[in-house]
Amino acid sequence: MTTIAIPEGMPQYDDVPRFDVAAVRADFPILDREINGHRLVYLDSANTSHKPRQVLDVLAEHYAMHNANVSRSVHTLGTEATEAYEGARAKIAAFINAPSVDEVVFTKNSTEAINIVAYAFSNASLRPDADERFRLGPGDEIVISEMEHHSNIVPWQLLCERTGATLRWFPVTDQGRLDESGLEELVTERTKIVSLVHTSNILGTVNATARITERVRQVGALLLLDCSQSVPHMPMDVVDHDADFIVFTGHKMCAPTGIGVLWGRGELLAAMPPVLGGGSMIETVSMARSTFAAPPARFEAGTPPIAEAVALGAAVDYLSGIGMRAVQWHEKELTAYALDALATVPGLRIFGPNVPVGRGGTISFALGDVHPHDVGQVLDSLGVQVRVGHHCAKPVCTRFGVPAMTRASFYLYTTTEEIDALVAGLEQVRKVFD
Repeated sequence: MTTIAIPEGMPQYDDVPRFDVAAVRADFPILDREINGHRLVYLDSANTSHKPRQVLDVLAEHYAMHNANVSRSVHTLGTEATEAYEGARAKIAAFINAPSVDEVVFTKNSTEAINIVAYAFSNASLRPDADERFRLGPGDEIVISEMEHHSNIVPWQLLCERTGATLRWFPVTDQGRLDESGLEELVTERTKIVSLVHTSNILGTVNATARITERVRQVGALLLLDCSQSVPHMPMDVVDHDADFIVFTGHKMCAPTGIGVLWGRGELLAAMPPVLGGGSMIETVSMARSTFAAPPARFEAGTPPIAEAVALGAAVDYLSGIGMRAVQWHEKELTAYALDALATVPGLRIFGPNVPVGRGGTISFALGDVHPHDVGQVLDSLGVQVRVGHHCAKPVCTRFGVPAMTRASFYLYTTTEEIDALVAGLEQVRKVFD
């Protein structure tokens, strides 16, 4: 692989894998666009990433040449579609080092994946013969954190309403880190599951989960990690992280929308009751009762997002070809550069860690008293695309005393020149509103 041009003044390391960012950018057709007469500067990859030609071509070819339903037909097209769909599952299992391909469940996004686990708890709680690990009632507790995306808050709130369990959470420090000072009082023998974001979509914090995992194991609870902002950006090994479930979504990692993944330990998935009933998830059906297929089919009722899953497999091929350690290092350097560059903007306040250690390439900020929506509109007029609002993380905004934040987020195709364009754009915002 060729070498990234490292900005002057930043450290050089000979043993760090690198890639040619210009060559990567050439794979993404949308990056050639102009917005309002300016070259597109896309700094919203935490929201959704762009898609390279290699993925778009696979998606188009599947619909053009191999379109059929899966796991139903013995004809040639059905066989081709099934092989491509299951082949994508195998690629994803290898990508996250899953012990078994059958531990990979296709969903439509991370939100659905978390809801599958939450509703499995709910359904198990109604069955006296259910696995005790999934039974919830009054006196039981679920633990999350204050920095969660709404998709890792609302399903657990609803589960507590249905079962009478209690929801508790880790607070967030002024530096945007998880406050683990009350770990032993928060995670106790009453805890049934701890569900945490691995990398915050709003603060950029990468949570070191080792202490929490150790405590979870001590009390006999389960652990779910929301890896929506991790799997696209760094190497992920589910064995090394010692989680029971992880979730992530394809559209943030160069794949189409409408496809996500729930990974779960095989024996846990086998113990979970189904959530959606219908075709393909059954073993037998009579008018009196039904029995259910083994995972992953048990959790993939109906026609799945077939082409999207195949394209997710192509995205995994693309990212693997570049190397996830190289992607991670590229973003670490960009983050260090951006933190320094943004520090030069008068009146700018960064939320979350202000050092590149233990943080990803997502930086949320406020610019004086200028509302983030105004910041976003001025930047858009200059071709700079950022996200503004509460980022589906309203408790974080409340924690830091702001109604909304402006967020810039980076990916493998982001350059230091684009960060410079952001800083120049923020200077224009200041001129407009001074």
